[in-house]
Amino acid sequence: MPIVSIRMAHVDIDFEVARALCREWLAWHWKAFPEDGPREGNPMDPSVFQSVMDELPQIHARPSGGILLAEVDGLPAGCVMYHEIEPGIAEIKRLFVNESGRGHGIGRLLLERMFEAMIADGYRTVRFSSAKFLSHARRLYESAGFLDIPHPQGFPDHLHSFVYFMERPLTSEG
Repeated sequence: MPIVSIRMAHVDIDFEVARALCREWLAWHWKAFPEDGPREGNPMDPSVFQSVMDELPQIHARPSGGILLAEVDGLPAGCVMYHEIEPGIAEIKRLFVNESGRGHGIGRLLLERMFEAMIADGYRTVRFSSAKFLSHARRLYESAGFLDIPHPQGFPDHLHSFVYFMERPLTSEG
């Protein structure tokens, strides 16, 4: 039986593991969805992506954010990140489980541990956006209690057909 563990990133080596998982996600994404490949203007534009990778520890700094890492038998298997978007509301970023980590319920475990950390950090609500073609991710989010919300004001009209937004309360008081 594999041993699955999840922990909050705290030290430089943790942030390097998170970056490696993000790069692994990007490679998987481009292979699985070549039509969404690297190009200027794409959220995964290589220069923009590298800038985000450089700033991961600051973007998701404790206590208003966090990076959770999953391992299977001591090997990196997945991650999820969050940060504050407004008082009491956190945003999920970069939920990913690599191919060797799939089939162990890691996506769900990462979400559950992240919800616990968010509540401890004082958040009442969590939101995120995702690409509509990532249907497997949507099923996970729906099963975790997320509901569709409207696109935020100012979100580009030409992207409405490609991106959806969801939200859920973190406590029964929500």
